[in-house]
Amino acid sequence: MDNKFRVFLKGIFDVSPLMIPVVPFGLIFGVLSIDIGFSPIETMGMSLIVFGGASQIVLLQLFSGGASSLVIISSVGAVNSRHLLYGAVVSEHLSDLKLIWKIVISYFLVDQAFARSNEYFKKNKDKDKYFHLFGGGITCWVIWQTTTFLGIVLGAFIPEKLGLSFAVPLTFLALLVNDFRKLINVIVIIISGLVATFGFNYVPYKAYVIVAGVTALLTAAILTKLNKKNE
Repeated sequence: MDNKFRVFLKGIFDVSPLMIPVVPFGLIFGVLSIDIGFSPIETMGMSLIVFGGASQIVLLQLFSGGASSLVIISSVGAVNSRHLLYGAVVSEHLSDLKLIWKIVISYFLVDQAFARSNEYFKKNKDKDKYFHLFGGGITCWVIWQTTTFLGIVLGAFIPEKLGLSFAVPLTFLALLVNDFRKLINVIVIIISGLVATFGFNYVPYKAYVIVAGVTALLTAAILTKLNKKNE
């Protein structure tokens, strides 16, 4: 078997267990997009361009809440800024690639693919190792686009009065359950949630997502520093 294909399959295999949370996100995105008035083509177009579960859900929430275009773009950009960090971390492993391959890989550099491939890169030095990230990223892309399409189909049949917006916070909570084991994480989640809740009505231009995110980062930094002093 060709080494590139073997590494590609390895990436698919390693990232597959992390695809379970992606399925509800894709479905919810498709359903809510139709629910708030986007056409199927517009929904799939956003899914192809933005391609990031959390940021796309934020986009829909802000759009339905009446936020301005500037705030929506800024908030989605802030949520996606973590990908800059991902790029900085893996850049040393991709330095020998041609520009076209760097562009392709950067598009597929999502949370799940980064988590698995970064560990793979640390343990493997072969020249074809970037196919691991490609395999993991394209797996996530296929699952996300497929479930988004299914969500669009479901959105056309689910009654509007059902109100599926509750599914968004429930999905986020399901993903955060593991973080509830640490007190610092719980405190950060609560403070960020309170800021977002009260900020929804009082923060100008519906920029509550940005304010809540910055508050969470500052709170986490302060608590982490205090915790290290006490150790």
